[in-house]
Amino acid sequence: MYCGECRSAFGPHVDGELTPRDQLALRRHVDTCAECRRELEEFQRSRDRVIAALPRHRAPEQLRARIVAAIAEAERAPVRRPGASRGGWWRLAAAALVVAAASSLTTSTVLRRSRDEAAVEQQILSSHVRSLQPGHLTDVVSTDQHNVKPWFNGRVDLSPEVPDLSADGFALVGGRSDYVDGRAVAVVVYARRRHLINVYQWPAIDAGDARPRLATHNGYQLVRWRSRAIELWAVSDLNETELREFVAAFGAP
Repeated sequence: MYCGECRSAFGPHVDGELTPRDQLALRRHVDTCAECRRELEEFQRSRDRVIAALPRHRAPEQLRARIVAAIAEAERAPVRRPGASRGGWWRLAAAALVVAAASSLTTSTVLRRSRDEAAVEQQILSSHVRSLQPGHLTDVVSTDQHNVKPWFNGRVDLSPEVPDLSADGFALVGGRSDYVDGRAVAVVVYARRRHLINVYQWPAIDAGDARPRLATHNGYQLVRWRSRAIELWAVSDLNETELREFVAAFGAP
């Protein structure tokens, strides 16, 4: 099992969804790969924090009233002789199953989306840290957006945003392609003084724009937003105020 395969299996692993063979392969890999082992531990911690922070919603009173009324009606129904039709009871049982299934599906969808977001966040953070090592930051080095933007042609499945932000105090450094959540993504690199900012971009699945959301992990700031059908993440050790200025200058909604 390679590192990329291992990281993409973190979610199914913590949910107990891997086959015994894949579970064994993952365990063998993390036993010999210190970086994947650290990322798995952080993924599990992030998952626990996300689940603990999930809001709990009460069912609407109208739904509760309908269920109570249906149960009361069933209890008032006359007892049928053996062999008689139990259609009413079956309908009540079916309704209860539908309500339970809908509730379970909603909860499962929210949990899975939260887990997926936490996994992507951890992969981006790990990628950012790796990029700070010598020789990992850029594949194309240029302060000219007209050199950086065309470089991505044929390397990723979008034309990334590469605005000139030098007037705002953020210098373009270059770009590279990276690998996040099973896909090749564009990464555009900027600098503010000695602080580097990686901007990850890939085609958005959800429609519409999304306002920036900030997260902080291990001293790094991560800001996520969606604009013009592109999913964007900016990561840096820059302070929150200046990173928000950068995101606004970049064109976040």
